[in-house]
Amino acid sequence: QVQLVESGGGLVQAGGSLRLSCAASGRTFSAYAMGWFRQAPGKEREFVAAISWNTGRIYYADSVKGRFAISRDSAKNSVYLQMNSLKPDDTAVYYCAADPLGKTYYSNTYSQRSAYGAWGQGTQVTVSS
Repeated sequence: QVQLVESGGGLVQAGGSLRLSCAASGRTFSAYAMGWFRQAPGKEREFVAAISWNTGRIYYADSVKGRFAISRDSAKNSVYLQMNSLKPDDTAVYYCAADPLGKTYYSNTYSQRSAYGAWGQGTQVTVSS
């Protein structure tokens, strides 16, 4: 019953910025963590960033540290990804994910796809050179 909807993707030149949003809904929605993954054509879906709802701790992939920032709005059950200094290598479909069962929290692992049980439809981010 959990639904995740991403928005904010688009086309941007290298060095530019985009802000992605993910809104979660559901009558009994709750999550231990929410995060962002991305998948480029021909590549595996990879971890980008996550935030723990329990502790507030934030995790980033090394490739985006210093450029991307994840944040949350607990009242709106939303998570955001501010992307700055974008590179062509950032081009991918970006997916929002949520962990409703606590796998991330109890395993203390926030970067594995298997820890997340709910996924959005994805939003395309294209960075031109």
